[in-house]
Amino acid sequence: MSDILKIGNYEFNSRLIVGSGKYKDFQTTKDATLASGSELITVAIRRVNITNPNEENLLDYFKGTNVKLLPNSAGCFTAEEAITTFRLMREATGIDLIKLEVIGDAQKTLYPDVIETIKACEILKKEGFTIMAYTNDDPIIAKRLEEAGADAIMPLAAPIGSGLGIQNRYNIAFIKDAVKVPVIVDAGVGCASDAAIAMELGAEAVLTNTAIAGAKDPIAMAEAMKYAVIAGRMGYKAGRIPKKPYATASSPIDGLIQF
Repeated sequence: MSDILKIGNYEFNSRLIVGSGKYKDFQTTKDATLASGSELITVAIRRVNITNPNEENLLDYFKGTNVKLLPNSAGCFTAEEAITTFRLMREATGIDLIKLEVIGDAQKTLYPDVIETIKACEILKKEGFTIMAYTNDDPIIAKRLEEAGADAIMPLAAPIGSGLGIQNRYNIAFIKDAVKVPVIVDAGVGCASDAAIAMELGAEAVLTNTAIAGAKDPIAMAEAMKYAVIAGRMGYKAGRIPKKPYATASSPIDGLIQF
């Protein structure tokens, strides 16, 4: 059955979003992305060329595919920087679906500055952008971002690139309860089981980059992530059994054969 991911006016069949950083070259980026089945790849527009036709351009590698670029504001530390970056990007490419991230701590945690993120979100929404907002795993901030116009909330599972997996499962559930827009677990995914867990918790999608690009075999890991997200989503929709403190026999005890 169709299970479409809707973000603003955009629709996707895949619920896995991948990143474009840390690969050895653009060809490997493309091969891993196609293996993942993802239809959306994030690009740090302050670091990766998607506008200059005179240099190697990531856009060229995805021509003829169904993969859309999702520009992000990685490397921006204020609302003003992020807003200016996206304005220039849209003028150059026409893309209006964006991943908004404003980093507050560049030295250690790479945690987002949620105040600056909310400021940028309010302005960019008024200018017609479809916004996927990267944030911490705080349900209060998630609600504020939704009110500011975010079309999807992207809480971190753990610090970017850490591979620690989901450190606070309850907060993901709290965010799901707090907002009506899609919740996409972002940052900290380390392996396929982490992605499956995120989906089993009810996340609408997962974004991962380092776990794929940094794997010994990025293509195989990309495919593993593909099936993990599918399995996690199916498991969530199927409905898990309740947890119990003691054992429960899977077969009835009535009518046992007597010896």
